[in-house]
Amino acid sequence: MRRDGRGRGAGVVTATALVCALGVLAVPEVAYAAPGDPEPSRDGRPSLEEVHKQVEALYRQAEAATDAYNLARDKQTRQEKTITKIARQVVKARGDMAELKKQAGAMARAQYRNGAMPPEAQLLLSDDPQEFLDGVSLARKGRHATSGLINRLAATQALLDQSADSASREWQRLDQSRAKKAAASKQIKEKLKKAERLESKLKKDELERLRKLEEEKARSAQSKWLSSGILDDVKGKASPSGGRAVNFATAQIGKDYVWGAEGPDTYDCSGLTLKAWAAGGRAIPRTSQEQWKQLSRVEIEEMRPGDLIIYFGDASHVGMYVGDGMIVHAPRPGRQITLAGAGSMPILGVVRPDK
Repeated sequence: MRRDGRGRGAGVVTATALVCALGVLAVPEVAYAAPGDPEPSRDGRPSLEEVHKQVEALYRQAEAATDAYNLARDKQTRQEKTITKIARQVVKARGDMAELKKQAGAMARAQYRNGAMPPEAQLLLSDDPQEFLDGVSLARKGRHATSGLINRLAATQALLDQSADSASREWQRLDQSRAKKAAASKQIKEKLKKAERLESKLKKDELERLRKLEEEKARSAQSKWLSSGILDDVKGKASPSGGRAVNFATAQIGKDYVWGAEGPDTYDCSGLTLKAWAAGGRAIPRTSQEQWKQLSRVEIEEMRPGDLIIYFGDASHVGMYVGDGMIVHAPRPGRQITLAGAGSMPILGVVRPDK
């Protein structure tokens, strides 16, 4: 649908139609260099290590794009509320304008019936002194009423003009973002499809070995993290709200990861933490990147169950700390919500929703 700014009237019509035409979404554009195909082994097939490296890179890129998609969808929700509010303002203002014009028409007809003679002139021609005195008061009230009506008409028209301008700006933002939303969605699907294509070339026993390779790498990273003594001073207890969040998150173990999902049957990583903390009584940002930006940060030594651990340099993954060096998280497509070592991935930092 095309919107134009050729006049106030077109803008107002646009605004009143907004409630029925919501459905576009602004998405920050995310671009990645596509990993090349894995280097072949001596028999011409890529090694499992190479497949693992490529698959993990593709999933990380898809997750980063998912974070951008989720952030844009969150913005869309706020934009829809703004547009709906504008539309309601327009509907009310149009009703007010119709009533004011009706009043103005009544005044004009009354003046016409009096020969278009101003009230002051009619008073001067009166022969009755008392009528003259009473008329002075009525004339003043009439002037005030007329002046008030004109002011209300002007204010209402200004509101309609302002709403039209606001509606046009909002529509412009939404129109400009439609292509970015489609590009982000396409990018996610392409990354996932390429990862799935790489895995589909493996035999059944190779897929099992690949899974074990992933698990071994995670165990190795966790072991190294724990051996540093980093958890020696971590003795924090969950707050009441944090405890509720942990209970919710762990109750989702076994459910599938689906990008963009917020439950109740499937989740992505930040969708899980979002809903878990909603169960804990706290509203938090939708994406792991915004959780990292907006929530209060704490040192690892001070973390407690319910805190969120943000992973990777781009803050593209999040898990919930549940104690004893473990997190609950939604790993990636093809995997289920599970418990994992808190140090099994590169940690960016820790945030606390209820600080």
